[in-house]
Amino acid sequence: QVQLVESGGGLVQTGGSLRLSCAASGRTFSRYTMAWFRQAPGKERELAAALTWSGGSTYHADSVKGRFTISRDNAKNTVYLQMNSLKPKDTAVYYCAAEPSSPLATILPLKGAQYRYWGQGTQVTVSS
Repeated sequence: QVQLVESGGGLVQTGGSLRLSCAASGRTFSRYTMAWFRQAPGKERELAAALTWSGGSTYHADSVKGRFTISRDNAKNTVYLQMNSLKPKDTAVYYCAAEPSSPLATILPLKGAQYRYWGQGTQVTVSS
């Protein structure tokens, strides 16, 4: 089992940057596929980015591609989401999620229901 705690959210102006962090507790963090989801008010939760336990396979939603980058540091039990060129439409609560995976996995789960563990979320607000 793994516990997830997000940090790094806040208020930023359009065009600004933020880096979200998700600290995981648990001895086998490196064996989890990790993802960042987001949910804006009145909208469904959507996947922003995901990566395999090795970091060898990544996914970025079209809406964030070229602006957001997901990465992980298994030595620090932390996954990051670097967000650049932020837009008001990026305003949402951002959630870190984890799912146990095989070291050989290359296919990334893209649906929230496929992730077993979730953090409490961190608010990101982009002002125009």
